[in-house]
Amino acid sequence: MGEAPADDLAVVLAIDGPHGPVIHAANRVARLAGAAEGGRIVDMRALRPDLQVHYADPGGEAALLERLVFWARRWCPWTAADGPRGLILDTTGSDHLFGGEAALLAEMEAQLSLLGFCARLALAPTRGAAWGLARHGRVRAICGAGALADSLAPLPVAALRLEAETLLLLHRLGLKRIGALAGLPRPSLSRRFVGARPEANPLIRLDQALGRLAEPLSCPGETPRLRSLARLSEPTVDPTHFLPALCRELCDRLDAAGQGCRRLRVTVFRTDGETSGVTVALAAPSRDAEHLRRLFDGKLERIDPGFGFDLIALEALAVEPLSPSQARLGGGADKTRAPAQRTDTLPALVQTGDTLSALAQTIDRLSARFGARAITRPVLQASNIPERAEAQVSALAAAPVHAARPDLDRPIRLMTAPEEIRALYALPDGPPAQFVWRRRKLQVLRHAGPERIAPEWWRDRSGARSRDYFKVEVETGQRFWIYREGLHADGRGGDPRWFLHGIFA
Repeated sequence: MGEAPADDLAVVLAIDGPHGPVIHAANRVARLAGAAEGGRIVDMRALRPDLQVHYADPGGEAALLERLVFWARRWCPWTAADGPRGLILDTTGSDHLFGGEAALLAEMEAQLSLLGFCARLALAPTRGAAWGLARHGRVRAICGAGALADSLAPLPVAALRLEAETLLLLHRLGLKRIGALAGLPRPSLSRRFVGARPEANPLIRLDQALGRLAEPLSCPGETPRLRSLARLSEPTVDPTHFLPALCRELCDRLDAAGQGCRRLRVTVFRTDGETSGVTVALAAPSRDAEHLRRLFDGKLERIDPGFGFDLIALEALAVEPLSPSQARLGGGADKTRAPAQRTDTLPALVQTGDTLSALAQTIDRLSARFGARAITRPVLQASNIPERAEAQVSALAAAPVHAARPDLDRPIRLMTAPEEIRALYALPDGPPAQFVWRRRKLQVLRHAGPERIAPEWWRDRSGARSRDYFKVEVETGQRFWIYREGLHADGRGGDPRWFLHGIFA
């Protein structure tokens, strides 16, 4: 990075315009000299011959602003970009963590200045009011809910985030201040701007700024439900020693909320304005502080500390209801928790709940060590075709909800792919009398079936054939699940083919 220009030097950033370079941004000295965004560079040089011009990098500015959006979550969990040069933060419930609203703005200004940014800050009950006060009010403005109208009244109508054509029309009507606009009868203005977009309708923007119309904040990325913070007196590069206390604090908050964590993230806020972190997932909701801490073993090395970080956040990105489970005959809760849907009131089922909890923790640790895709579990699928009726998903994924399937007698082991066999049968649609599988000739002693499974016409090719499944027992005592694909003269191919699909215990 080069050296910063002198404070008394006029500096502008330029981009290519239709008739030559135009001003993209200007410092304070250049603005006082008359530089305005969109103005031509040649016109500005006539006013300030000593003007310094540098070409802007809009792509780099956008990337930097995106990184600042996530860096600003050191103050609150809801942050988003507000135009090409601004940030909007929803600090509801966060200001008391910094000693109040004034202290929060002072902290923001100090941290941004350490990164080399000059910032105009405003705190107001609505997004529109904060936008206008930050750009057209004092350098650091705080507006309470009862003072919205009085604080906005002296500001220019440009503070309502209106497009240029609407601002020009309002100026021609003599409406240069928000107070003058708010004092006019609404019916006359409503008729003039009926059907206009919010950017072109001053009444909509005025109502948003005064809190009469809701304007929710849409944030990029996942927003944590609950989190705990560790503010460091000086930058460090290793978050390991701070993790146990963060886990205990987060679990206390989860306990108070009756929730358990399903996905967890550690984020460090670096002194150079970047953020870095790692995420872990859990097979079942938990608020066991030691278990959560152990999930990060071997993962914190992936965090890039840069030149150090001064803030660590432990965030619960996904939570589920979690209630205490009975662990003693006399009643009472134990440290072991069970998911709300598995809470049991009978002492005889406590051991089962403990087993499920231990299994979930084992799955979590194995997935954290080998990766989420390495540990899988079967889930039912909406299909009658046996090989499609089950799928393997990550053991950490939430179980999908399916309608209850009929309790059919199916083999415990299904072949990865049905293996073709040679069968000898007496009747065209009857069971085989014997078959050859893996070079072994097996004589059928007993059978049950057939069970017909038709092809799924919405997924299979048009010539797919139906299957007739038989349960057979051979002379060695083994029981198999075999099927005949197709029928004689069904018009969908030649002779039927036989396959072995599963083995019963």
